[in-house]
Amino acid sequence: MALVMLSAFKSDHVITIYMIGDSTMANKSLKAGNQERGWGHVLGGFFSEDVRVENHALNGRSSKSFIDEGEWAKVVEKIRPGDYVFIQFGHNDEKADEKRHTEPGSTFDDNLRRFVRETREKGGIPVLFNSIVRRNFGVNPNAVAADDVRSEKTEAVEEGDTLVDTHGKYLDSPRDVAREMDVCFIDMNKATKELVESYGVEGSKKLFMWIPEGVSPACPKGRQDNTHLNVFGARKVAGLAAKAIQEQIPELGKYVRYYDFVVAKDGSGDFFTVQEAINAVPDFRKNIRTTILVRKGEYKERVIVPESKINISLIGEEGAVISNDGYASKLNSLGDQMSTSGSSTVYIYAPDFYAENITFANTAGRVGQAVACFVDGDRAYFKNCRFLGNQDTLYTYGKDSRQYYEGCYIEGTVDFIFGWSTAVFKDCTIHSLADGYVTAPSTDKGKKFGYVFWNCKLTGADEAVRVYLSRPWRPYAQAVYIECEMGKHIAPVGWNNWGKKSNESTVFYAEYKSVGEGANVKDRAVFSKQLKDPSAYRPEEVLKGDDGWNPIANGNVLLIGLKR
Repeated sequence: MALVMLSAFKSDHVITIYMIGDSTMANKSLKAGNQERGWGHVLGGFFSEDVRVENHALNGRSSKSFIDEGEWAKVVEKIRPGDYVFIQFGHNDEKADEKRHTEPGSTFDDNLRRFVRETREKGGIPVLFNSIVRRNFGVNPNAVAADDVRSEKTEAVEEGDTLVDTHGKYLDSPRDVAREMDVCFIDMNKATKELVESYGVEGSKKLFMWIPEGVSPACPKGRQDNTHLNVFGARKVAGLAAKAIQEQIPELGKYVRYYDFVVAKDGSGDFFTVQEAINAVPDFRKNIRTTILVRKGEYKERVIVPESKINISLIGEEGAVISNDGYASKLNSLGDQMSTSGSSTVYIYAPDFYAENITFANTAGRVGQAVACFVDGDRAYFKNCRFLGNQDTLYTYGKDSRQYYEGCYIEGTVDFIFGWSTAVFKDCTIHSLADGYVTAPSTDKGKKFGYVFWNCKLTGADEAVRVYLSRPWRPYAQAVYIECEMGKHIAPVGWNNWGKKSNESTVFYAEYKSVGEGANVKDRAVFSKQLKDPSAYRPEEVLKGDDGWNPIANGNVLLIGLKR
């Protein structure tokens, strides 16, 4: 299961962005709930997986100390043709101590020239940035020195109402060197100055490490820091960098992506858990989608998308897995059995939910019913997702729910696709881990459609030697397989009546042009049908309902702004 959970969705060909700079760019420790982030720490969440960000920026370094301590040599060794090097120094070059100090127009410029020259010698592409603004309202002679002070503070700081520059000519050097050496220059100082001013004196504190007393275990007495960004500020600043990259480096900008929220285990997002991101979505956000990127990693949690969180797009990077290990007979916190419905890893109640490249896993093992994904909301669309489990993996729960699965992988043993909903599975792989039943629909009497499989591939593990296409959980169950490839694990009879002869007269079980070793038309159960014309089961016909929902024709509407 681990191999399947973490297997790639995408190519491993990537462009690498190497970042060199100081603490305003650097990755930060996550210990004790530390809220400080450099903007380079979170930049990866603004790119597709064709780009990898490798952040070498370090706290307290200047262009001089970064070279003298051998950090630059480590980066140079890694650069390959076509890679980028983002260069941003200045905060610490301004410091008085001789180990870090450089002069603008002289030694600072020389170091920047060296970064550019040696990057190009390796076939890399250098990009120069000047320093982000300090949140310095009024005259503060200690502003530069304060960069190195992260002590806890509780005393009030007297401030004015005008944002005052503290960098001086250190802002000019990257621009001048860029002009001299024909290098792209991104004016991060100007962009961040406008950002801070737009928030105002008080509002701009929410961008920096202004932490009230008693809020963070990392600084229980609070902190008042005008140099270093918090999670929110880092994401805002990285967004400004991404926008500038789009405008000034189009060959790299084509990989830029924008998400409302990013979830990441390494601190490079807004949140560490998927549920936190779901909770942050405004209730009933109509006529616009909220996009959430889930970065690579296994998120061991239970996730609930409540009915009020409509229009969510949940996009996963390669290896984004949501897992849990509930099962029907497991005891909950009150000592009761969870039940099948209570065992799920993920619950989706909201309408218009979209998921792409997400693995939904129940890792409980073969312990009976153990749901990976429970889908109740209407107009649910899953693209290139994986559903991993054993018995009762995917619960299509909502009686009035329409669900579309495109290019998905679904595995299990017994009844691993089951429930009341109308669902279309197109170009999916349906994998049986052992003998059992692929589906157990409980279609209500009078419903026009149940399950429809188009161009799917039914595969089986070695352990799976006799698998049925379906058995009816309720008497009026419906399942149709159209132009599907069926492995030898599919039983010749194909269909099962769940031990009730009466079900044979009420179910609708049918196939059209099945192929493969498991496509034994002549031996199929007599109560099943072979369709002559599948046009009535086209996905757009099955899913249209009363509102004309057509995810095939209009699926790209869900991806506006993501450029996927």
